[in-house]
Amino acid sequence: MLNDSSPAVHSPHTYWVALAGRCETLGPARDRVRSVLAGVVPCVDDAVLVVSELVGNAVRHTTAGPNCLTIEIDGDQVIVAVHDPEPDDGRVHLPEDAADPLAESGRGLWLVQTLARRWYVETTAVGKAVVAVLPREKTAVSRAAGS
Repeated sequence: MLNDSSPAVHSPHTYWVALAGRCETLGPARDRVRSVLAGVVPCVDDAVLVVSELVGNAVRHTTAGPNCLTIEIDGDQVIVAVHDPEPDDGRVHLPEDAADPLAESGRGLWLVQTLARRWYVETTAVGKAVVAVLPREKTAVSRAAGS
């Protein structure tokens, strides 16, 4: 469950959203991204999809799940980061078969890489953050898809 009853805003353009680990975080995280970015930047749908993938990965691949989402609007880019309390052990990477349309899973980070200018894993004081830097405008991929 999302806990943003008193979200901390560190600057006029950075939003911190507490996430409740493995419990019901995906829908509320998507809703929060949409509410923060709607009417402000054109890349709303791209950001929602990227956050969905990053939160989903944190739920599936960590013990505790995600504990925080940050959304930052910085000039011509939007930076989203999903934080969890586990250390960066090198497991967050793009699988070699990520773009295989027949693969049962593993396409999430491929989508992130396709929509983002770049993405990376950052060590934090309490674990790690998987960060995606999106162009403020819609990507060519989302424009082609008609979103």
